[in-house]
Amino acid sequence: MEIWINPACSKCRTAIGLLDAEGADYTVRRYLEDVPSADEIRAVLARLGLEPWDITRTQEAAAKELGVKEWPRDEAARERWITALAEHPKLIQRPIITADDGTALVARTDEAVRGALVRGRR
Repeated sequence: MEIWINPACSKCRTAIGLLDAEGADYTVRRYLEDVPSADEIRAVLARLGLEPWDITRTQEAAAKELGVKEWPRDEAARERWITALAEHPKLIQRPIITADDGTALVARTDEAVRGALVRGRR
C-alpha cells in the first residue's frame, strides 16, 4: 500500500500514526516533492472511483487563483482538472491511500484508514 501525504497535514500525520500502530506495510509518497503525473492522477482516480473535482482542495490559494470553483464538472472539463492537479499538487486532497487490492481511498478519517488496512489484508 502507498500513502500520498503532505507532512505538514495533521490528517496525514494521523493516518501514518494509525498505519504504524497497526504494523502496516506501506510506502510514503510526499506528493508535493514527488509530484504525480497526469497519468498517475488518472490511475488513482480510477482506483478511487472519483472524478478530479472530487479530490480538489478548492480552498487552496492556487485553486482560487485558477478559479476552479467556477469550472464545469463534466467529461469535457475533466482533463483541465487533471492538468491543474498535476501542475498544482497542493490542490490534491490528502491523504490518499492506494490499497494492495487495487482500490484507493481518501483517508481523512480514522475509519477510512482502517478500511484501507482491511483492504490491504484481504
